[in-house]
Amino acid sequence: MKKWKTWIWVFVAIFCISTVGITTCCTSSDDNSVVEMQQPTIQRIQERGKLFVGTTGDYRPLSYREADGNYWGFGIEMAKKIAERIGVGIEFVQTSWPTLTADVLAEPQTFDLAIGGITITDMRKETMLMSDGYLANGKTILCRSSEADRYKSLADLDKPEVRVMVNPGGLNEKFAKENLTHATIIVYQKNEEIPNQVAEGNADVMITEITEAPWYIQNDSRLAAPLLNTPFTHGEIGVLMRKGQEDLLQTVNNTIRQMKSDGTLRRLHEKYGLIYAY
Repeated sequence: MKKWKTWIWVFVAIFCISTVGITTCCTSSDDNSVVEMQQPTIQRIQERGKLFVGTTGDYRPLSYREADGNYWGFGIEMAKKIAERIGVGIEFVQTSWPTLTADVLAEPQTFDLAIGGITITDMRKETMLMSDGYLANGKTILCRSSEADRYKSLADLDKPEVRVMVNPGGLNEKFAKENLTHATIIVYQKNEEIPNQVAEGNADVMITEITEAPWYIQNDSRLAAPLLNTPFTHGEIGVLMRKGQEDLLQTVNNTIRQMKSDGTLRRLHEKYGLIYAY
């Protein structure tokens, strides 16, 4: 009888040690990749075989949709890295700035995450999940090159004779309406067309971001960004998704951290002529 009790305790000890070893193995990975792949959202995406990504496609050089339906940009490449980490393909779903929040929270769910010029804000984090930042951001302006010396501060914009153009529904419109109470605000539907509207004289200034302005001044000599190095605000751009997808958020953050550590993120900044702040 004593022998049997001894053997039972031996088996119990071996089982416990094995269980601890397995648990440690599954949770000690530096990049948490094993944990990521055992979670419900990731599993659903893998079973589907495709990551659905919401993006506006109107925000060069972060997310732009060509006439043939193809997307390109900094955020598009970020999304592809996330899909690659999960081990699936990718499909882009067009959203818009006015409907972004509603589209993220829609039932049934239309996409898994949204990317491309989305600023991290406390308001968004109250109702949704936002990743770590992967791109420094801040409000600035585009104007005609011939008038670059005219705008040296926010006060120079806030005058009735200054026509300020913004796209609807996003933080650019919100910023303009809150800070430029005397200027003439023009809401124009297509964000990607506003720089040309300014260049052709249909508006004087575009409220934009330090992530967007460099592309336009490099590609259109009629435009200038005189306050590029002194933005009105400071923030970061991240990936947006609905709550309850914490495993997907972890995967996204791990992807961003990996891209920072291996130099991929810096190379993307250089490719698109953007300021690297990490």
